[in-house]
Amino acid sequence: MILITGHVILTSEHRERMIALGALHSARSRAEPGCLAHNCHIDIENPDRLVFVEEWESIDAVRAHFAVPESAAFVAEMRALSPQPPVIRIYTADDITAKLMG
Repeated sequence: MILITGHVILTSEHRERMIALGALHSARSRAEPGCLAHNCHIDIENPDRLVFVEEWESIDAVRAHFAVPESAAFVAEMRALSPQPPVIRIYTADDITAKLMG
């Protein structure tokens, strides 16, 4: 599994637009092949930070996601609206829930 985390800083001027963009991007992404989960959240410790958590079946699914024109447009618009560049981290992950939880 591929796990992606990311965040973008909201501004008061563009807050509602950025939240709407995040929700739309997550909903669209969940419909893509290989997407297991894609959600955005407001950070409760920093309400000006929109956080993304994604789970993908494979790196190929992630590559296809990044190749979708709407994904590039989303990043470009968030970059233009935020005072800081968006942050993204991509990891390989193993689900070890059953090992730990029995």
